[in-house]
Amino acid sequence: MWLQVSFLCLSCLTLPSQSQVQDRASLRRSNDNAGRCHYTFTVASPEESSCSGGGMKPEMDGVLSRLTLLEALVSRLIAGVDGGAGTGLRASGGEEGLQEAYSQVTRERNQLQQDKERLNGQVQELQRRLAELGREAESLRQKPCQQTHTSGGSQRENRPASDPAYDIGNGAYQEMKAEVTEVPASRLLPEGNHNFTGCGELQSVGDPVLHRKADTITGKYGVWLQDPEPQGHHYSNKTVWRIDTVGKDVRQLFAYEDMNQLSQGFPMKVLVLPEPMESTGATMYHGSLYYQRKRSHTLIRYDLTSESLASRRELPHAGFHGQHPYSWGGYTDIDLAADEQGLWAIYSTSKAKGAIVISQLDPESLEVKKSWETNIRKNTVANAFMVCGRLYTVASYTAPNTTINYVFDTATSEGRAVAVPFKNKYRYNSMVDYNHAQRKLFAWDNFHMVTYDIRLGRASQGSS
Repeated sequence: MWLQVSFLCLSCLTLPSQSQVQDRASLRRSNDNAGRCHYTFTVASPEESSCSGGGMKPEMDGVLSRLTLLEALVSRLIAGVDGGAGTGLRASGGEEGLQEAYSQVTRERNQLQQDKERLNGQVQELQRRLAELGREAESLRQKPCQQTHTSGGSQRENRPASDPAYDIGNGAYQEMKAEVTEVPASRLLPEGNHNFTGCGELQSVGDPVLHRKADTITGKYGVWLQDPEPQGHHYSNKTVWRIDTVGKDVRQLFAYEDMNQLSQGFPMKVLVLPEPMESTGATMYHGSLYYQRKRSHTLIRYDLTSESLASRRELPHAGFHGQHPYSWGGYTDIDLAADEQGLWAIYSTSKAKGAIVISQLDPESLEVKKSWETNIRKNTVANAFMVCGRLYTVASYTAPNTTINYVFDTATSEGRAVAVPFKNKYRYNSMVDYNHAQRKLFAWDNFHMVTYDIRLGRASQGSS
C-alpha cells in the first residue's frame, strides 16, 4: 500500500540519528505562484557550517532523489487518502477530489468574470452620466444671469404712463396682471358664430398633447415643428423637423416622416446646417428653415430641397447672445415666427430699451419690410408667437397654470393686456411656435415636445 511505501522510503533516507533529525530537520508546506502545494524537506549538515561551493556530492544527489520521491508520495497521499478508515489510498477517490476542486475553481472564476462585467457596465454608465453633467454645466455657464433694472425717468421716456406692463421696476407685474384680468365680454363669440374659421383674435388654448420626450440632456430644450406651406416634392406638411439646441455647436436638423415616426424616435434623415444655430427661435416656412446664426444678429434661410444656404442678412440693430432674451434666458434674443400673413422677427434693440420690436421680413431675401415697437419688455415675458398678424406673449415658462398676457395688433399698432389660460405641464417651456395650417401651437416643455389646439374668434372693436 502507498502509505507503507512512504514510510519505507522515509526509513531508507541516509540521515543522522533520530535525535539529530529532530534537531536539524524540518518539513515546510507552501503554495507556488500557480496555486499548487509544495512540500520542502530541509536537513542541516552536522559536519559543515556552510556550503562548500563545489559540486554536489554523490550522497547529496541520492538524498535529493529520495526527497523528490517523498514529495510525490506525500502529494498523492494527501489527494487520495481515505479519511474514514485511514488504511490506504484509493485512486478513484483522488480523481473525484481533483474533479471537485477543479469544478469549484471554475465556478469561482465564472463568478469573478460576471462581477467584472457588471462593474465595467457600472463604470461606463457613470462615465456617460459624468459627460452629460459636464454638458449641462457648460450650458448653464453660458446662460446669462437675470438682469436687474432700476427704475428711472430716462428709461421710461416716450412711454405711456398708463401702461404698467412697461414699468421697469415691476417686472413681476406681467404674471400678476395675467392672473386677475378677465377677458372682455365683447371679445366672446356671439351665438351662432362658434364655427368661425377665419383669422381673428386668440380665444382659447387647449391642454398640451405629448408627442415625444427627448431622452438625452441635449434635449432639455430645442425646436420642433412642421412646415405649414412646404415647397417641392421632397417633404410634405406631415414631415416633422427637430433640433436639440443644447450644446456649443448646434447644426443637426432631424427629419421624421410623420408624427408616428417622431414618437418612435427614428429619423428618416439628418441634415447638417451650414452655420451653427443659436437659441430656440427658429421657424419653418415655404420649404426653408429660418434661424439665427450663433453669436450674431445674422438671419439665415436654409433651403430644405437643395440642402444649402439660400440667403443671409443681418437684422439691423437687433440684440443678440443674451442682450435682450426672454425671461428664461437661452440667448433667445431673436425669435422668428410664421403665420397667415408671412414671416416675422420678434426681438429688441438698444433704441427700444428692451421693448419687443416686431419686423415683417421678406421670405426670400430676409429684408425688413416694416417694423413695430410695442409697450412690453421682452425680458418680462417667457415667450411670444404670431397669429394673424398679432403678437401674443406668454407670462411664465415655469408656472403650470399661467396665461397669455399681452397682444399687439400690427394692423392698428395697438397693444393691451389679455388673460388667455395657458399650461406649462412640465414647467420649463422654452419654445412656442404657431402653425397656421394646423391651427396649433408647437412647444418644447422641459424635454417634452407638445402641441396645443387653439381657437380664434372675431376681433374686438378697434382691431381688424
